[in-house]
Amino acid sequence: MGDQENRALEEKPMLQQSIILISSLISLSHSIKVFTTKWQSIRNKLEELLSNLTAIDNCEFTESFSLSITLESILSTLKNCNELAKKCLDFSYTGKLLMQSNLEIVNAKLGTHLQSISDIYAMGLLSQNYAIVVSKPSFSASKDDVKFYINDLLSRFKIGSNDMKKQALLAFNEVIQEDERYLKIAVETDGLINFLVKFLDFQEIDIREEASKSVFLIAGLYKSVLISAGVIPPLIRVLESGNDSSKIFAARCLMKVTENSDNTWSVSAHGGVTALLKICRNKDSLSELVGLACGVLKNLVGVEEIKRFMVEEGAISEFLNLVRSKDEVVQICSLDLLQSMAYGDESIKEMIIQEGGIRAFVRVLDPKSPFSTKTREVAFRGIVNICFSTENILSLLLNYGFMDHILYFLQNGDVVVQELALKAAFWLCGTSEEAKKLMGDAGFMPVLVKFLDSKSFEIGEMAAETLSSLIMVPKNRKKFVQNDQNVCMLLQMLDPEKASSGNKKLLLSILMLLTNSNSARKKIVNSGYLKNIENLAEVEGSDAQKIIRKLNSNRLRSIFTGFWHS
Repeated sequence: MGDQENRALEEKPMLQQSIILISSLISLSHSIKVFTTKWQSIRNKLEELLSNLTAIDNCEFTESFSLSITLESILSTLKNCNELAKKCLDFSYTGKLLMQSNLEIVNAKLGTHLQSISDIYAMGLLSQNYAIVVSKPSFSASKDDVKFYINDLLSRFKIGSNDMKKQALLAFNEVIQEDERYLKIAVETDGLINFLVKFLDFQEIDIREEASKSVFLIAGLYKSVLISAGVIPPLIRVLESGNDSSKIFAARCLMKVTENSDNTWSVSAHGGVTALLKICRNKDSLSELVGLACGVLKNLVGVEEIKRFMVEEGAISEFLNLVRSKDEVVQICSLDLLQSMAYGDESIKEMIIQEGGIRAFVRVLDPKSPFSTKTREVAFRGIVNICFSTENILSLLLNYGFMDHILYFLQNGDVVVQELALKAAFWLCGTSEEAKKLMGDAGFMPVLVKFLDSKSFEIGEMAAETLSSLIMVPKNRKKFVQNDQNVCMLLQMLDPEKASSGNKKLLLSILMLLTNSNSARKKIVNSGYLKNIENLAEVEGSDAQKIIRKLNSNRLRSIFTGFWHS
């Protein structure tokens, strides 16, 4: 048997002796009532050393002369530490200053041993035998058990075997999702976050992917810790050269860290904007990844210089191409990003229009198109936000069928889309007299009447204001009155037992406008619902009384005219 094999056999007992002795010391240290601060520091190093030695126990030893010397030294220190622990427990030491000095010496030696083991890992003198990870503690495990488990995983992060690193990362990601205690202790464990950040640059695909997942999971609660560890540059490198899964986790993590505007410059400074734009341009990029890239860019466009850079890079035309995508996630995220870019920026709005943005947005609203309700919701919002302050846009919208689409969704859309269509109608009728006439001819008024008794005061008010605006046009007023059902529905809604106070006011304001028409006054008087207005005049006051006076003055004129001509 060779010298190397003899050493391997000798090391195993020393290693196991050390593990047993450390476990005993950790337990004993909790009972010591003197020099508690120094024993706490010693216990922390013992726990880390135990994790390292347990991990080594699962490794093969190759050319391990350095390990043999280290284990001999560790065992010697542990025996010395054990003697000191017993003296502290029994209060049998001769002097406080001497004991303090001895404890400091042991603490320093333990630190040296930890560094020696790290050096052995770095030299690659340990190779994996089987990637075993210490059993996960039960749900009711103590904080010390959780801490030991995390330290054990950290030890495995340090070992040269890539398979062991991967197994440790998988275990780490599992426990931090199941129990927040593991995440808190992991963040507090010296060096662990730095290891995860370093793993982002690993060539090993699986390690890179799991590390990307780790930092994403941590970013939800501890993104400042990740920022301090320098996570942004390697995340961007993952976006540039990682596999699809690691890119998705990296983009999710960047989404979280860029929620704080303080970090946006760091992303830009390390080439993040270019990397994100490249993902959006790549036809082979997964739709989920493109959506996330748009989300990160949305967080960045609040910085004017970054937004201008994106525009110079042709981002507007690129994102309008994405609006035309067949994937819902890509459509919604690109629509949302374009709106964020246009917010408060007239020059960007104009560029979006010039690049064919209005046509792309209106196309989403075509009832014959396969777009989802959510996509249409974002498109509706985009048209209103981008076109609201833009002049001479009406003819462009009409040419693309925008008015027809609004009317369709007012009649057939679900609640969310109906409300957006109503907002669009309200905005549209405020653009010009021509728009009001066209809306009157298209049949908006009977549809708006149905929204007047909505349970939502906001919707009822918007419908009333839109209808009032349309009725101000004489041509529309005449068309409205010609439909007997329109006037009757208004009067029916004024039933004092059914109408809310807010609705009454809105309805009376519309009726006041209608009383400017002779035929409308006659229809109101002959409708059979005049009693509703009279009841309101007695209870509510001014608006209803004005309508009654106007109707009565018209009756008197009719009587006198008839008498005069008789």
